[in-house]
Amino acid sequence: MLLVAIVLGFATFGAGCADRSSSVAEAEGLEPLGIGKEVTVPITAAVTTLVSAGEEPRSSLRPAYAPGTTQEVTLRTEYHIQQQVNDQPTRDFSPAALTIPMTAKTGANGVDLTVGAVTTPDPALTKAFTSADGSHAGLAMSDLGAITELRMAPSPDTPNAARAALEQAFYQAVYRSIAFPDSPVGVGAVWTVRQQITGGVTLDQVTTATLVAREGDRLTIDLHVTQQPMSEKWTLPNDAGVLDIDSYVMDGVGTITVDLGLPLPVSGSVEVGGQQIYRDARSVSTLVQTQSTRVSWTE
Repeated sequence: MLLVAIVLGFATFGAGCADRSSSVAEAEGLEPLGIGKEVTVPITAAVTTLVSAGEEPRSSLRPAYAPGTTQEVTLRTEYHIQQQVNDQPTRDFSPAALTIPMTAKTGANGVDLTVGAVTTPDPALTKAFTSADGSHAGLAMSDLGAITELRMAPSPDTPNAARAALEQAFYQAVYRSIAFPDSPVGVGAVWTVRQQITGGVTLDQVTTATLVAREGDRLTIDLHVTQQPMSEKWTLPNDAGVLDIDSYVMDGVGTITVDLGLPLPVSGSVEVGGQQIYRDARSVSTLVQTQSTRVSWTE
């Protein structure tokens, strides 16, 4: 039965996030990363629209870090997913949370990230990460702070399980990032960032940002994220078939603090969750999926 196949082989990053259970590189049709080569994954364009300019004084928000700027920051990602087929018991497919310390350094090609000792409550994944120290990632950014590409270069001995987990964590972080409006703004300003997330289901993601406080270059921004599928079908990975999307709800909120003089958020978190219902017309079966993702940053 089609739904049995999808439950057993479900991508751990979720239906709407490009079905990246094996790796970002493989999903993009690129050479696997496990041999230590750097692979670049393009990120879909982010379009910002100013809703309200906020209070005076107003100024343009732009990243202002000099080449060679370094920042120590820790990224934590959590992903929870439960699935139920028809009236069968609900099953939990949640992967282990990851805590990823890293050093960011700005340069001519964007931001280079050196991964430290990753921790996770999963013993098997903990063992896999013992060979991943010194892995690298990288980000290219636009003048408005939007991430335009993600580079991944795990250390040569990184096992596939650790490599895939790192890729998924960075992919989550990229699509929870924020871009700035093109016009000058002040406290209270509101703008939207629209971006497509491609995969088995292409999602239209809209992030509404509100500038709630500013102290010099340090900004506190509230975020509200919504996602809507751009079709009524979910194309399953590995040519496993197609499901009808009966309903799709994904939204969430968060608050982040960014410093215009540093490349990555200094603190904050964003959590997005919801429920999706899929139907297989051939077998008259239903898949109910409940999921949530949480991305957080600390210095």
